[in-house]
Amino acid sequence: MALPPLDWATLVGFVGMIMIVSAYGYLTAKDSPDPFILHGTNLVGATLLAVSLLVHTNLPSLVLEAIWISVAIWGLTKAIVARRQSK
Repeated sequence: MALPPLDWATLVGFVGMIMIVSAYGYLTAKDSPDPFILHGTNLVGATLLAVSLLVHTNLPSLVLEAIWISVAIWGLTKAIVARRQSK
């Protein structure tokens, strides 16, 4: 079975996947991870994967990325609120 060609949507998806895995590695490596780096990286990565999945549709994966985007936005919102309360 031949692999499909690497089009722009697939490459965007790979970048998103690398970002999400890197965010998880960052979370694991740091004792006190910066929530803006962690959730921001997850948000961008999940968005890139969602763009890829809009071209190469896989509905369960697209729903997963929508949830991942929502969780990242929730995490960023919590970080913004915490930063404002600490000032």
